[in-house]
Amino acid sequence: MCPPRYFAVEYAINPWMDPGKPVDTDRALAQWTELRDTYRRLGHTVDEVPPEPGLPDMVFAANSGTVIDGRVLGARFRAPQRAAEAEHFRRWFVEHGYRDVTMPRQINEAEGDFAWTGRLLLAGTGFRTDPAAHAEAQETLGVPVVSLRLTDPRYYHLDTALFVLSEATEAAPARVAYYPEAFSRGSRRVLERLFPDAVLATAADAACFGLNAVSDGRNVVLPVEATGLAGRLAALGYEPVFVDISELRKAGGGPKCCTLELRK
Repeated sequence: MCPPRYFAVEYAINPWMDPGKPVDTDRALAQWTELRDTYRRLGHTVDEVPPEPGLPDMVFAANSGTVIDGRVLGARFRAPQRAAEAEHFRRWFVEHGYRDVTMPRQINEAEGDFAWTGRLLLAGTGFRTDPAAHAEAQETLGVPVVSLRLTDPRYYHLDTALFVLSEATEAAPARVAYYPEAFSRGSRRVLERLFPDAVLATAADAACFGLNAVSDGRNVVLPVEATGLAGRLAALGYEPVFVDISELRKAGGGPKCCTLELRK
């Protein structure tokens, strides 16, 4: 995670961003701190990457890399305003003992568009990550990749429209939650085939960034407004954990956007 010390909305690179609306950096930092502390209370370790002046979106660490079995595929951003973030995160990986670090040739916004299910890497495209980056991820990370096309610009990254509730194990398949209307018809059919027991989100769930959630297989950290989705998850045995991300959402981000999962 990367603290939003320099958080601001100075440009618009997604439909949620409006530079004309005021942003409270102190409130954003308080919300981020509560998210970080929530992970720690749930027993998780959180590494912090120092923020850099002039990179207000660096708080959205999910876009900085994809890490599976200790291999790191870095990021290459579509928007020039975020391009410099990639090198700061690459240095952090190298300085913290990651030796297998590859920087992509293709536009690749990392866990913004990549979701690991334990056996497959679901890969989004349509607005940010190039389709060619999916093949590059498969070659670099050595895992099978399934491409999914996003069609609603409000849900410009895969992590705004889908998250993994439980990774696959020998005893059970993976389970995901997703908003069907964010995907192309063919991609919906793929998801239906791969995940017949998926939790299907409503328009209201998606609009409050309820699918920009983080699950450890039991606890699901999600925005406080996502009460409908939380109720359905609780009925399945998951433990919803609410956080307020209202200030961070002004830049099109939520719990998952702020969180890169390090699978060592």
